[in-house]
Amino acid sequence: QVRLVESGGGLVQTGGALTLACAVPGSLFPLTAAEWNRQSPGNQRELVAKSTSDGPPVYGDSLKGRFSISVDNAKNVVYLKMTSVKPEDTGVYCCAVYGMEGGYYWGRGTQVTVSS
Repeated sequence: QVRLVESGGGLVQTGGALTLACAVPGSLFPLTAAEWNRQSPGNQRELVAKSTSDGPPVYGDSLKGRFSISVDNAKNVVYLKMTSVKPEDTGVYCCAVYGMEGGYYWGRGTQVTVSS
């Protein structure tokens, strides 16, 4: 069973920074694409960032410039660097990847809470 494991979530103050990590099984590399999505209470799940093998990263509205997605192929990890965080960034952050064999896999998520 393929399992993605996110880490790095926690409590951070407004204006602070946090880096999330998603450990991905090496058998899925090279990835076709990798995403970070988030969901907060009362809101739909939204795309935070997406990295693809054939184009520049894509970011959700108002996130470009504050968040950055990267993939470390040597360590089999997908990162999300969050800076200048705001209370509305609070939510459960899940990573998802498109494996080279065509599968699509999700992690269970990590909670990020931004205090005002």
